[in-house]
Amino acid sequence: MSRVQFWITELISVLRLPHFDVTDAFEILILAYLVYRLLVWIKTTRAWTLLKGIITIAFCVMLVYALQMDTLIYIVNRGISIAIITAVVVFQPELRRVLEQLGEKQFISSLLPLQNVGAVEELFSDKTLSELVKASAEMGKAKTGALIVIMQNETLEEYERTGIKVDAVVTSQLLINIFEHNTPLHDGAVIMRGDRITAATCYLPLSDNMSLSKELGTRHRAGVGISEVTDSFTIIVSEETGHISAAYKGELERGMSPERLRERLTALQSKTVTARKFKLWKGRSKNGE
Repeated sequence: MSRVQFWITELISVLRLPHFDVTDAFEILILAYLVYRLLVWIKTTRAWTLLKGIITIAFCVMLVYALQMDTLIYIVNRGISIAIITAVVVFQPELRRVLEQLGEKQFISSLLPLQNVGAVEELFSDKTLSELVKASAEMGKAKTGALIVIMQNETLEEYERTGIKVDAVVTSQLLINIFEHNTPLHDGAVIMRGDRITAATCYLPLSDNMSLSKELGTRHRAGVGISEVTDSFTIIVSEETGHISAAYKGELERGMSPERLRERLTALQSKTVTARKFKLWKGRSKNGE
């Protein structure tokens, strides 16, 4: 036994392993959690798209240093501080939300996400799909303007906070009532998450796309605008013509029939969405066997 202990001691001395204690273990766990939360934050916001541009710029900067381009190196060195300030300005909404989450009561309970990792096969149910098509068709016939934003992977909390919280199951009657003329909630956009309406009268960013038709008003530009900065799908009903349009990834499809809208929603519905809600010490999840 003593020989084994001596051999282990000699092996450790040869390998020169660093000292490792409980504090080091906690430090590794904290760093791993922070990196994980950073990646989740980037993935669920428009920072994911901007990060690709930053990586491209970083690659170009590395190339400049590798090739010893003195003039460009001088410009890069002088522009680092400006780039940092620019990044803070660009990510201001996301950074503000992170700071707000630090002050929420639920923050401590979310520090240990170790349960309920899975995937949701459908973005919303068939019933919700039918209710959306029915409501859009009815509002189109009555020339009732409507703006319905369907959330996918990227969160829309930033825009939900500009409106009034609803938290109700999606039905055609509810949507028609919300957008009815002279009702308190008709002005602005409705935001959906799954099978529920989360908020109404929400303000959306307007698109700066100069190729959009001059015939389009604020409602259509807002629908295209939100699709440019998020991965959401937006249904737009024109108040002037009653035509149904859809905006997705900055592209606007106009003059859609209810059948065409159903096709687009069916394609959207089948997308797989990763579930990110986790719990600890709470037993089985509701969807567990």
